[in-house]
Amino acid sequence: MKLTLDSLARHLERQLMPVYLVSGDEPLLAGEAADAVRARARAAGFTEREVHVLDRGSDWEAVRAAAGTLSLFASRRIIELKLPGGKPGVAGGRVLASVIQSIGDDVLLLIVTGRLDRDAQGAEWVRAAESRGAWLAVWPVPAERMLAWLEARCRRLGLTADAGALELLADRTQGNLLAAQQELEKLRLLAGRERVTAERVLASTADSARFNVGELSEALIQGELSRALRVLDGLKSEGVELPLVLWAAIKAMRELWARHTGAAAQVPFRRFVGRAVRADAMAKGRLRGDAWDELSLLACDLCGRAALPLPASSIH
Repeated sequence: MKLTLDSLARHLERQLMPVYLVSGDEPLLAGEAADAVRARARAAGFTEREVHVLDRGSDWEAVRAAAGTLSLFASRRIIELKLPGGKPGVAGGRVLASVIQSIGDDVLLLIVTGRLDRDAQGAEWVRAAESRGAWLAVWPVPAERMLAWLEARCRRLGLTADAGALELLADRTQGNLLAAQQELEKLRLLAGRERVTAERVLASTADSARFNVGELSEALIQGELSRALRVLDGLKSEGVELPLVLWAAIKAMRELWARHTGAAAQVPFRRFVGRAVRADAMAKGRLRGDAWDELSLLACDLCGRAALPLPASSIH
């Protein structure tokens, strides 16, 4: 049987199978799936847990012996096998397939691995796990679904967050779900019942910085170039994440846009946007160059002291 993250809870409400295989390189989701299986097993009377961390060179016969040994306390057991590489080797795969096929009613076998490539997916032990029990393959959340994922996590934690807060979280965590979850947990403590805004996200993630990114926005809006460059240099030396700094610059850019409307403002703001796009691409490794230098040039542009022309290919 194959399961998904969406179908796991319903499956566990209805039944508990003797074998579960959880695979994938997304530690938060894989860990939560394994936790759900463990919790359901404990509720069904599997009160002991035995964990083995294994690779190709491990003593697989010890696993066979553990699975076949009766509990000293006559209780049901969870035997958990962790295979970070997902490849037990020929000997390990043979033992694993045998253990899966012969597992008794007093043992639940939980196998947690990294992502299984095409060859590994066709291995005998994987087919045996899928036949005797259930296999749940965990996949990363696509970038286009990250905002929806964050919104669902907020609901689970009892948080209400506006669109700007979710966009900032998605940008600064860059698909790292574990980091995103940690940020949401911190926001739950800080915000309580209050609505989470981008400003609150910014404050919670910039508390350790000597130069607050909010100060950068203020300097840019007021056209104070020397101050803005000092703050940028301070943010860089403090190791503040680039997405946060870029967000602060874009916030200033939006504020300036709101103050200056009309056809005359179109050309400079097209240049500002182009500069911000270049900085973002550099930060993500999609364009050669130093994102911090590009942010400094953007600061010059926003403060009316353009230092270098924007490359023609960057103007859209």
